[in-house]
Amino acid sequence: MENKIQQQGKFKFIECGEGTPMLILHGLMGGLSNFDGVAEYFPQHGYKVVIPELPIYDMPLLKTNIKNITKFIKEFIEARGYEKVILLGNSLGGHIGLLTTKLYPEYIKALVITGSSGLYESAMGDSYPKKGDFEYIKKKAQDVFYDPAVATDEIVEDVYQTIKDRNKLIRILAIAKSAIRHNMAKDLPNMKQPTCIIWGKQDDVTPPKVADEFNQLLPNSDLFWIDKCGHAAMMEHPDLFNEILHTWLQKRSL
Repeated sequence: MENKIQQQGKFKFIECGEGTPMLILHGLMGGLSNFDGVAEYFPQHGYKVVIPELPIYDMPLLKTNIKNITKFIKEFIEARGYEKVILLGNSLGGHIGLLTTKLYPEYIKALVITGSSGLYESAMGDSYPKKGDFEYIKKKAQDVFYDPAVATDEIVEDVYQTIKDRNKLIRILAIAKSAIRHNMAKDLPNMKQPTCIIWGKQDDVTPPKVADEFNQLLPNSDLFWIDKCGHAAMMEHPDLFNEILHTWLQKRSL
């Protein structure tokens, strides 16, 4: 999918398909390719899949926080001329989706979260390695998944190179700290958009109790479980993830 990256002003993104925009928000250590399964499936079913590159490493350090990334998403939606979007986010991306829905509800048709931060303070601290040699980072990457084989050498190498880059590392830490400060528990009951929660039963980063709490606090949500699945359901079980999401979208007439 690398060759499909487009640019408009400061925005870099992938866009494929026609129909209702499904805007995908990747996680702190996750790349655009984490959503290959979604990007291949939904354009065939009446959705325009859009994956912007989040400016995690591009902002001035003092402005590197979750609220400014949320503002970036709002500006991206406006620049592309989308009326209303379905937001889909994993991990930090889910948290950005939640905050975008709170701050700019007029742009959000529905929300989909999987392994999202926003309630569980340890989530951001435990979901990425801060330092260490290659083998340590490989183990941390494998721990994100139920099946460690999903953490391919390519994924581990990407994480390793990111961690070695001091400028990237300090921004990762800044984003993580700002995410922890932005606990969403008090905001969720006021967020009326239809929300689909898809969670791995064996998610050790954001445990199943977090999904239950999201479902209890969000007034218009549905919760779906995927067994033998860790923190990134759309990577570990892409076909089942797509089936659950597509069925939910149809049922909700989205």
